[in-house]
Amino acid sequence: MHDDRSIVEHRLRRVLTERVRPAVHSASAPLAVGRWDAPGEPVPVPEGLAAAYRPAAPGDAWGPAWGTTWFRITGTVPAAWAGRTVEAVLDLGFDRMMPGFQCEGLVLTADGREVKGLNPYNDWVPVGAPVRGGERVEWYVEAAANPVLTAHAPTSEGDRLTSGDRPLYRLGRSDLVVVEPEVRELVQDLDVLSELMAELPESEARRHLVLRAVEAALDTLDLGDVPGTAAAARARLAGVLASPAHASAHRISAVGHAHIDSAWLWPLRETVRKVARTCANVLGLMDEHPEFVFAMSQAQQLDWMKQYRPELFERIKKKVSEGQFVPVGGMWVESDTNMVGGEAMARQFLYGKRFFMNEFGIETREVWLPDSFGYTAALPQLVKLAGAQWFLTQKISWSRTNRFPHHTFWWEGIDGTRIFTHFPPVDTYNSDLGGHQLAHAARNYREKGRGSRSLVPFGWGDGGGGPTREMLARARRLRDLEGSPRVTVERPAAFFEQARAEYPDAPVWAGELYLELHRGTYTSQAGTKQGNRRSESLLREAELWAATATVRVPGYAYPYEDLERIWKTVLLHQFHDILPGSSIAWVHREARATYAAVHEELAALTLAAQTALAGPGDTELVFNCAPHARRGVPAGGAAVPAAPAAPVTAEERHGGGHVLANDRLVVEIDARGLVVSAHDLAAGREAVAPGAAANLLQIHPDFPTMWDAWDIEEFHRHTVTDLDRADSLELVEAGPERASVRVVRTFGASRAVQTLTLRAGSAVLDLETEVDWHETEKLLKAAFPLDVKADRTAAETQFGHVYRATHTNTSWEAAKFEICAHRWIHAEEPGWGVAVLNDSTYGHDVTRDVRPDGGQTTTVRLSLLRAPRYPDPETDRGTHTLRYALAPGAGIGDAVRDGHRLNLPERTVRGAHPVEPLVAVDDDAVVVEAVKLAEDRGGDVVVRLYESLGGRATATLTAGFDLVGATGTDLLERPLEAGAEGSPVTSVAGSRVGLALRPFQIVTLRLRRA
Repeated sequence: MHDDRSIVEHRLRRVLTERVRPAVHSASAPLAVGRWDAPGEPVPVPEGLAAAYRPAAPGDAWGPAWGTTWFRITGTVPAAWAGRTVEAVLDLGFDRMMPGFQCEGLVLTADGREVKGLNPYNDWVPVGAPVRGGERVEWYVEAAANPVLTAHAPTSEGDRLTSGDRPLYRLGRSDLVVVEPEVRELVQDLDVLSELMAELPESEARRHLVLRAVEAALDTLDLGDVPGTAAAARARLAGVLASPAHASAHRISAVGHAHIDSAWLWPLRETVRKVARTCANVLGLMDEHPEFVFAMSQAQQLDWMKQYRPELFERIKKKVSEGQFVPVGGMWVESDTNMVGGEAMARQFLYGKRFFMNEFGIETREVWLPDSFGYTAALPQLVKLAGAQWFLTQKISWSRTNRFPHHTFWWEGIDGTRIFTHFPPVDTYNSDLGGHQLAHAARNYREKGRGSRSLVPFGWGDGGGGPTREMLARARRLRDLEGSPRVTVERPAAFFEQARAEYPDAPVWAGELYLELHRGTYTSQAGTKQGNRRSESLLREAELWAATATVRVPGYAYPYEDLERIWKTVLLHQFHDILPGSSIAWVHREARATYAAVHEELAALTLAAQTALAGPGDTELVFNCAPHARRGVPAGGAAVPAAPAAPVTAEERHGGGHVLANDRLVVEIDARGLVVSAHDLAAGREAVAPGAAANLLQIHPDFPTMWDAWDIEEFHRHTVTDLDRADSLELVEAGPERASVRVVRTFGASRAVQTLTLRAGSAVLDLETEVDWHETEKLLKAAFPLDVKADRTAAETQFGHVYRATHTNTSWEAAKFEICAHRWIHAEEPGWGVAVLNDSTYGHDVTRDVRPDGGQTTTVRLSLLRAPRYPDPETDRGTHTLRYALAPGAGIGDAVRDGHRLNLPERTVRGAHPVEPLVAVDDDAVVVEAVKLAEDRGGDVVVRLYESLGGRATATLTAGFDLVGATGTDLLERPLEAGAEGSPVTSVAGSRVGLALRPFQIVTLRLRRA
């Protein structure tokens, strides 16, 4: 046989594009359009419906960036169309290649009911099947003129304060059309078969059988009468579409999905509208397709619907009860997990799962984070303590250097907890169920021979929109089709149950899931990161002191509503494009203002509680919120007068500079303002490597290959400028409580003022750097070359720490050239170590070098500021105050203590009497993370604590109130099963609770008050 395969395939493409697709609509009638341009921000629906509309027509320009135009669409179905299937086509001016990233619309009825969303692949509105003829139609479209911001180039359109006023879009067609159902089905038949053919090997008979069936269908089709011959053409395809899949075919669980970023290239307020548009779409599809299942994470987004779209929310609740609309994930938002603090991670689950349980009566079992930029090794334990069983992400497939070895596996966290985990091998969370994607999933799947199934989230995402009827049509045809994986639309839980049952002994991956990409997200938008860290610390304070005041002060009321509202605000801003700094300028401008308001409100709550506790008086009381004692003030929420400490002195240094000293540390600062010596008196050890200088600011070019705000590339290290020239240096405080040296440096268009402080009795050198930052595409780091031979460093993460190698023996270690740490990073050789601490910096790098003297220098650097230009061209411009510290001689326990000290400063309040701790723990290895009142408002005290050193701990918790019982709970404050493995409570006697903790174990206790 002659090979005419390419001719048939080209024929198919042309016939499908030029004849069959256009024939889906056989007749059309124009609709009348009116418009009203809303001034400023979006208006409530009643105002849009009642507005004064003026005539509009196709081709009219509309929508300056971020503007809203309301369109009124009216018309009458022609009487001649009686008995036919009719719908409207409404084109707002779409670019067909970018769903979710441009103009969008929400269609409403005249009484304000949401009908569906409009986007490039969803531009239709149902009228009826069949229609009677003569029906009048009337809709209103709330159209959003969101600018296209996907070009990865600097733009002023990312904020309504700087965007232009030119119209961005031109109105397209607004027509009623007659739908030819058989032609529409023929389109789907040909689409599926053409994509199937493209994935089958040329040597496989199945490909050629499909080719000949397609050829026969094209021969049968009359191009002059496509509607009249479509059924006959479909009949020629029926055989190849009915041929069942091979017994060993890969099995795909297809889950409807619309990954909606809670903010990214649009502000939060636009996300509320995106969620409404997407939910309206999927609810309509559910009515038409009872087999359709749609999974939606992020309790915040559903809470928005409850608040802003209550009727739509009631429809969602109905579909949840029927099993089609499936809440997943159990978190308040799909948060970042690298930088979010431990207690905040716990609250993501607490508030997320509680919302799903209260509103829908369901408990989610899977954690659903397809798009976050790497995953902390603390997460498996948190997942289990939240009552979940499974974890899903897709993002690790983006790693540039190493291919992750598993798709289905057990993920082991720092404490030993294992969670059954799946990475969809389709390598997207926005699948369209096309043949290429499904074939890729089957080929790519790494568990062949052990497992046979994977999950595919399908539907337009990022900017929302969700699944389409075309995707569901593909799923129907691919349920059991030879040459394709078997596709079943089903709930995520069904997939996980089957996958675990067939592969219970899946391999184990221990430790963090490090994304070898997007490392710049540890640093971009320093103001947002600082706002988050400070909010987490202030929430800890406010809860602790409010709980203490409620227990101790008659009539004091715990501010439940205020604290929950503030927590949810902070959790929202931990979304994986807000906290990482990868959103537009508008998002971060609003975030900074939100954090400022949050900080002010939390400070007021804290002061009110402290004032109530202290009582009226003139004694100066130091309130210590940190989990360790300091300056004589006990841990756990105590307030007493501070104890004096050995004084600090300051002297001039030979050769210029100053020497700061106390009974624990001697620090030499040279004339350049660099730390050339930090001597630990107790150990007789020097922290700074010979011939090197610490607190060295360094600047690098920072122009990644694509993802500006997201990425730091390894090649930034090839070029470095040391900022080792001081414009001025002066001793500004000389003891006895503290000694401080101030250094001023200018570089480029920027200026840095550094204050180096040694305090009485402290073994830590505090450094405060105020930077007026006006650089572009530059990276500012602070270097600490340490005289420590460290093969690995420890970096704080949630409820513990992770070790990372300092060498680059393999590509896995080399890829971790920029890493995330929370409050500290620690380098140690046996018997002695050094910690570098911070109050809001997450990005770090660690390198090591062997010196000519044979010693090893381990250099720890903090990434302080970046200056990417996309998506926010003014990223980090302005003034920042960054605090970090050097702790020579510190062990990991010291790092834990000093990290809290730096992040939880003392507060001084005048009052009448000391305040005793509400709870106290007798082992410094056991860290109290949170003290609060129970969520059920029963008045019990809830304490969350953890083992911080990575070893076993036996401790006694003492309650500072009458205690009648103590119960271990999960993160949702539900009692753990009696006798459960790992139950931490060993005894309860009077006010004392005995505890036994595994390494890094998180314990939540409910203390019942008398």
